Amino acid sequence: MMQRTRTRNQYSDGACAAGTVVVSRLKMGEMEEVDVDHITTDVPSHKCPLVCESASHAGIDRENNPPTGPVFKNPICKVYRFQTEDSKWMLVREQMEECTLSFSVPKQLLSLYIQEDMSRVQDLRELGELSPHWDNLRKEVMTRYGGIISSYQETFAELDKITGRSFKPSCCKAQKSLQFIPINLHTQRMRVTCPKKTDAFYDIVTVGAPAAHFQGFKCGGLQRLLSRYEAEKKSFSTAYQCIYYSPQHTAKAQEVLSTMSLLQPLITSLAEQLLQAAQEHSCPGLRDALKNLSDKTEQFVHTLKDELVKSALLALHAARPGYVSKSQKQNPAQGGQHQGRVLQGAEQSPSPAQGLPGHSPATSTTDGTAMCNNVDGSQNPHPLMRGEGAPLKHQDSIPHHKEYDEEEWDRVWANVAKCLNCVIAMVDKLLEEDNSKQEPVPEQQQQQQQLADVIISHNPGTWKEQLCPLVTRLKECVMEVVEKARRGMTFVLLQEAACSIPQGFLLQQRRDVVFSQALAALACGFVMRLYAGMQDQGFLRQLHLVGLVAQFESLLSTYSEEIGMLEDMEVGISDLQRVLFQITEAQTDDFRDLQPLVCGRRDHFTVEVPLPRLVFQSLPAEIREGKPLRVFPVMFNVGINEQQTIAERFGDITLQERINQRNFETLEAYYKSLSEKLPLECLPSFQTQADLKELLETLGQNVVTKKRKNVEILWIAATICRRLNGIRFTSCKSAKDRTSMSVTLEQCALLRDEHQLSKDFFIRALDCMRSRLTQGDVGQWDDPEAGGPTDNKPASRHFYPIALLLVSSHLLVVWLILSLVFLLAKYQ
Repeated sequence: MMQRTRTRNQYSDGACAAGTVVVSRLKMGEMEEVDVDHITTDVPSHKCPLVCESASHAGIDRENNPPTGPVFKNPICKVYRFQTEDSKWMLVREQMEECTLSFSVPKQLLSLYIQEDMSRVQDLRELGELSPHWDNLRKEVMTRYGGIISSYQETFAELDKITGRSFKPSCCKAQKSLQFIPINLHTQRMRVTCPKKTDAFYDIVTVGAPAAHFQGFKCGGLQRLLSRYEAEKKSFSTAYQCIYYSPQHTAKAQEVLSTMSLLQPLITSLAEQLLQAAQEHSCPGLRDALKNLSDKTEQFVHTLKDELVKSALLALHAARPGYVSKSQKQNPAQGGQHQGRVLQGAEQSPSPAQGLPGHSPATSTTDGTAMCNNVDGSQNPHPLMRGEGAPLKHQDSIPHHKEYDEEEWDRVWANVAKCLNCVIAMVDKLLEEDNSKQEPVPEQQQQQQQLADVIISHNPGTWKEQLCPLVTRLKECVMEVVEKARRGMTFVLLQEAACSIPQGFLLQQRRDVVFSQALAALACGFVMRLYAGMQDQGFLRQLHLVGLVAQFESLLSTYSEEIGMLEDMEVGISDLQRVLFQITEAQTDDFRDLQPLVCGRRDHFTVEVPLPRLVFQSLPAEIREGKPLRVFPVMFNVGINEQQTIAERFGDITLQERINQRNFETLEAYYKSLSEKLPLECLPSFQTQADLKELLETLGQNVVTKKRKNVEILWIAATICRRLNGIRFTSCKSAKDRTSMSVTLEQCALLRDEHQLSKDFFIRALDCMRSRLTQGDVGQWDDPEAGGPTDNKPASRHFYPIALLLVSSHLLVVWLILSLVFLLAKYQ
């Protein structure tokens, strides 16, 4: 086996060697012509069978080792030899690398957050004139947005100053300027070379739990804070005299805004393509352009055909200055007394929001949507909100204005469909006329027909002249719809933001931080898995037909502040469902042009992964055409440290049980979808031929089994992930001790199960991988967290002996009992 590495050695007489030593051939045992099959067992065993190590690119075999991708740097390699059960020897190489996405993805997200919030502020300004009450709320919300924008701009500027560093060490996890950066994001690849077998490699991404360490966990994590916030938001809506919209309706408003921002310029572009095809007199081009324009316009109309938009426009109309409800006009004498009140009236027409699920104002006993327009701008609660008078009726949930045409919105978006129908009819007419001219004519009339064609032939602009007015009208109608819908949805988000001051903005910042860390890790794993599977056609089919599963293995305990970390991580991993990936062709093969790009907004992000031209051309057509690629994130957590022992004996582990159960259902649904769309023969084969369905059943049984520290859940989930071509992640608080314990144990288990590692070498291999100290005189090792060399420092990834782990829970109980006895004796 060919191997090149740089080594630093020290002679026994104290003289130091300088320079680079290139090892062109490794001799392991008695090797003839570097053939692994001829390795014998005559070599005496060693305590730590490390062959060589390297902390440079020279230690990487570029020809035989699959590329990890252009976003990885600073590799650290170790090569071991272990004996197999048939007395042969295997070579095992570990390669750990840092990832440049640790900083580049968070910086791109920060830029997108700033742009989105600035756009939101601009939309609020463009709402037009509002009553004093709503205008005051708008100013307060804009001030809050301004604070977030300023904070994010400062963080972005601080990150922009950092050069050279490509990961955040755990000692900086609570640093404000680095709060968006994932902790200790690294990739680890184990490559195994066995006699008479194809080389195999196993990848895993290690990262600290995505969590808001800077903000702390005194009040819990995102999952608990969001639940509490939604429960309290109704009372906030009462205090601020706002409409309470459910999270589903808030998400719908954001979706409408996002869809409009994507479709409106796309429809304009397709309309121009239609006119261009008409000018060129191209029938195929005209058909294709019309088909694309029809599809996108119908999607646009379908998005806006929603009662939420209609009710939001009506609510916005009622928030204009000087608005007086119908009942107030009928009782002018009581106008001052009941100013801003929504009075009862059987003659009022039903609210457009009637029947919408999720509208649950605290001021009503029904599920309608309540709103008050406090014209004088006072912040005193509405008399009905203080409990005075009768409760609101359902039909009075939104006040009506007799001058407001409730059918106006229906007509506006229906005009878009009508304009599209007119365009379709005109194109069909033009194509039909063109086809009739091309019909065969009798031979005797051919000369006369040719002359007629010359006389009556249209110039190339005729089709365009006929289509141009219709296309222009279509674009005008689309723009009118966009403007109205944007104002309505912005008003919905204004009310949601006003009801959430200040807690909602703090939660949004926390969620941004956690999501940034999670997305950086996911992008890192996706790029590594993509490059590793570039030659696997089955993997590429799975990628564009179904998507990939990303399995996060969490080792956090359900005790103390780690509960908050776990709650943060749960929401952050769940938010990754909003992420899509897209493969693009890089402009050049330069390193900078191969960096992934993030685009989108909070409700939907797309990560574009550029590939070199030759690599891109080898991909399936669906991927080359830009088909969005999905990733299905799942997370399983089992605490393994001494704090988890306390939690299981004296605390509560329902959070862990709920997370595992919910994500098992997601994993099961993914497998069902995969088996329906793709033959299972496309999946990788392993020596352990356990059926995937059986593994899922076993995992489901373990998830519902009440068992302390049931690490079987993690092992089975990891096995299923690898069998499904998935992306593996392992996390704990800082991605050090517990993470390394899990990774090294998993690697040795793979060597045992897939490559027949000798039983006598299992513990030896485990100890060797868990130690930084090597056989012989290795004087120094660069500590990635300390930033410099350490003198024979114990490994940060070196773990407690197995015997101590087995009795630790019992020792802990004994210690607790003795401490209690001591305290009682002391105070008595």
